[in-house]
Amino acid sequence: MKTRPGICARKRRYKTEQDAIDAALRAGISLRPYRCQLCREWHLTSRTKGMKSLPR
Repeated sequence: MKTRPGICARKRRYKTEQDAIDAALRAGISLRPYRCQLCREWHLTSRTKGMKSLPR
């Protein structure tokens, strides 16, 4: 997933994939982690196209 600089700046960053997964599972909605190509950290997205889903 390619993130634009303005979007990256507004999103919360997670140091590890596991931190992002934990945050996604705590959220009340379906979120998925991805590694940002700009900051090289992890963000969450609600987009599903081409992404694997997390176990619930």
